[in-house]
Amino acid sequence: DVQLQAFGGGLVQTGGSLRLSCAVSGLTFDDYAIAWLRQAPGKEREVVSCISRSDNTRYYSDSVKGRFTISDDNAKNTVALQMNSLKPEDTAVHYCAAAAGFCTLSPLEYNHWGQGTQVTVSS
Repeated sequence: DVQLQAFGGGLVQTGGSLRLSCAVSGLTFDDYAIAWLRQAPGKEREVVSCISRSDNTRYYSDSVKGRFTISDDNAKNTVALQMNSLKPEDTAVHYCAAAAGFCTLSPLEYNHWGQGTQVTVSS
């Protein structure tokens, strides 16, 4: 079975940093796009970042460009999201998820999900 586990959430002050990690098992890494998504209370779930090894694509939402960096370690089957210069607007439950094929901006296309990890940025 496919499993994804997200780690690394926490509480930080504005301007701080966190590094999220996603451990992936049960799928061929190169056949899937792995994304980080987030959902704040009362907000729709949105794709924050995505990485696709097949076409060497990395995606970042406009709100996090220049602050977040997604990376992967195929040998360890992990995908990380380095989050710097955090803002209160980044406060949300963060999920890692997998979609067959390439990166997509639609959360509906991600069929395998990990448990959420809470990121809270205090002002």
